Amino acid sequence: MNGKMKSATVGISTSKAEVLNVSPHGFWLFVAGREYFLGFDDFPWFRTAAIGQLFDVEFSHGSHLYWPQLDVDLDLERIEHPERFPLIARADVATEQPDHRHLVTRETSPKCERKKAG
Repeated sequence: MNGKMKSATVGISTSKAEVLNVSPHGFWLFVAGREYFLGFDDFPWFRTAAIGQLFDVEFSHGSHLYWPQLDVDLDLERIEHPERFPLIARADVATEQPDHRHLVTRETSPKCERKKAG
């Protein structure tokens, strides 16, 4: 033995996601070496979230983000290209909380009847 100690690698390598700033229009998220802007028009379930809820984000599998206090899951493709995903979640009007059971298209009027997700 040469007297040098080596640290063992435990678990898997993880990267972290970090909310950098919040504005009235959305928030900036730093993840996987890049900065992303998540506008509330494209991601409305974050609009009424408390700051602590926004900052409580987990990043895993190299592309998956999860906000446990909000029960919101997103992948980086959705964040990079929201225009490719025409359905957006609609917050429950009574509680202003995300209602993942109902989705509406961007073109749907707020007065239109909700469509149930498949």
